[in-house]
Amino acid sequence: MEYRRFNDTIVARMDRGEEILGQVKAIALAEGIKLAEVSALGATWDFTVGVFSPAEKKYYPCDFKGDYEITSITGTINTMDGEFYTHLHMTAAGPGGATVGGHLNRAVVSMTCEMVIRIIDGAVDRVFDEELGFNRMKF
Repeated sequence: MEYRRFNDTIVARMDRGEEILGQVKAIALAEGIKLAEVSALGATWDFTVGVFSPAEKKYYPCDFKGDYEITSITGTINTMDGEFYTHLHMTAAGPGGATVGGHLNRAVVSMTCEMVIRIIDGAVDRVFDEELGFNRMKF
């Protein structure tokens, strides 16, 4: 991975074999990011996305392998209990253009992943919401 910071914006390139969430964390920790908006595109050949069941308060993971174009990664970097936290969703197009997506659990880059991280001056922590069953932003 390589990246460059331009004031409040980071432009990153992740390379073949790198896991996207791990690289996002590495950037956030190195740059001291507490709050940011994330967007990206690229390609993956091995990824897991989750779909949340509100009734069961549980994520169901869906694993995919093969040639997929990452058509969109979007979400936030923030904190939970003052520590790094990220909430990203990913959509990917496979053979024939069929798309799949959900909460990003893991994705290994097959060609490249081009990411833009827009740093926001501030911090928003997360807290576990017992009623809804997930970590929501706390203001």
